[in-house]
Amino acid sequence: MCGIVGIVSQEPVNQRIYDALTVLQHRGQDAAGIVTYNAGHLALRKSNGLVRDVFDERHMLRLSGNSGIGHVRYPTAGSSSSAEAQPIYVNSPYGITLAHNGNLTNAELLMEELYQTDRRHINTASDSEILLNVFAHELQLCNHQTLEADDIFNAVAAVHRRCKGAYAAVALINKHGMVCFRDPNGIRPAIFGKRETAAGTEYMVASESVALDMLDFEIIRDIAPGEAIYIDFSGKFHARQCAANPKYSPCIFEHVYFARPDSFIDKISVYKARLRMGEKLAEKILKQWPDHDIDVVIPIPDSSLTSAVALAHILNKKMRHGFMKNRYIGRTFIMPGQQMRIKSVRQKLNAIGLEFNGKNVLLVDDSIVRGTTSEQIIQMARDAGAKKVYFASASPPVRYPNVYGIDMPSAPELIAHGRDVEEIRLAIAADWLIFQDLDDLIATAREGNPDILQFDASVFDGHYVTGDIDQAYLDHLQLKRSEQAKFSQIKTNIDKRPEEESLIGLHNSN
Repeated sequence: MCGIVGIVSQEPVNQRIYDALTVLQHRGQDAAGIVTYNAGHLALRKSNGLVRDVFDERHMLRLSGNSGIGHVRYPTAGSSSSAEAQPIYVNSPYGITLAHNGNLTNAELLMEELYQTDRRHINTASDSEILLNVFAHELQLCNHQTLEADDIFNAVAAVHRRCKGAYAAVALINKHGMVCFRDPNGIRPAIFGKRETAAGTEYMVASESVALDMLDFEIIRDIAPGEAIYIDFSGKFHARQCAANPKYSPCIFEHVYFARPDSFIDKISVYKARLRMGEKLAEKILKQWPDHDIDVVIPIPDSSLTSAVALAHILNKKMRHGFMKNRYIGRTFIMPGQQMRIKSVRQKLNAIGLEFNGKNVLLVDDSIVRGTTSEQIIQMARDAGAKKVYFASASPPVRYPNVYGIDMPSAPELIAHGRDVEEIRLAIAADWLIFQDLDDLIATAREGNPDILQFDASVFDGHYVTGDIDQAYLDHLQLKRSEQAKFSQIKTNIDKRPEEESLIGLHNSN
């Protein structure tokens, strides 16, 4: 999962893009980057690390210009090489730089096509570079001497015909403008807004509405599945549906875990969706276990907090903050090695014994992926003095790998793969375990936007909305995502010690 942002203005944008990236930091902590446009020149700064660590004063001073794009990243293939940090750049045609959130499911085929047919070389293992080169090649085929909006939309339409999977992308085209487009299923989010200033109208796109809110942009709407918007550097706005048969199928895991609760995704309040998740789960608890002996509800911070509030209210039980979180530890389910994840859980959370001692506690989490974290937290609750430890997941069991940009484990590494609820309970050593029903989860999101008839819920039901995923693809994915493959890739990246800046043709802001 990654975060993207782009601004076309008549005033400097470097600070505002930086601020927007800090708001989107939850979407990726592996790397960050900004490219700005200034009178025919593109300036770049990108590197591994958090936003606050990648940019200092000298970088910001060199990122001059009134338009720009930014990106925060975590890797979807186990790699943390700074060579794959974004935005990325291609010189021909015009000079284009792009930032991407998602994953192309036909990346290997496209890489072969780009080399054999389009005569374009892909220099990294990033599917974002593939997406950029497909777009650049199609744009190069335009017949007009001067690039027009129609040419850009025709190029995006060709991207939709060639690229499969999930992508929300924003790109700067040198001397022309900014384009943002979303895959025909709308799996990954993108929203845009505008703001009137003394210098004129400025436009902004981002992965989540919270970035626009923070910068006082008026939200216009979400970019529709298959749609592209184009704002030239003079501030003129263009929009067009570029897909032949778009189908609204956004990723429901955005609402479960990734998006900030103060965001709206596809008109759905993430906060309200999570409240409804807690309500639905509480109703299921009361139906299955009306004479429960739960003393207190304790959320596992942070994304389960909202659901736990609603759940505790319905159960008429107190909710207590029983864990303190160290916010400077990375996500555990993408960390290489089981022992590293176990160590990280202990570093990330610390139990407040007063809230556990002598009580039957219901722990609430947004989901259970590997189960490693859940098992460790349950043991922490017991060590803190809990009599019994029950566990509730605000989402259904995660049984299948994600192929659309979330670096979840391969199927055999998912604790729910091939196991029923009782087997999962035994594996994580809980005294009782309950999961959200998938129909209820979907209902919590659809209530916010009834126009969305289906969601991508493939990690729960194994149905991949792009229609191009078979067992052979999943088997190949399993090999790429295995523990050993990730460890080998990270070791290779460390050994190579790649340069911080790798793009050619840009003014690099080191």
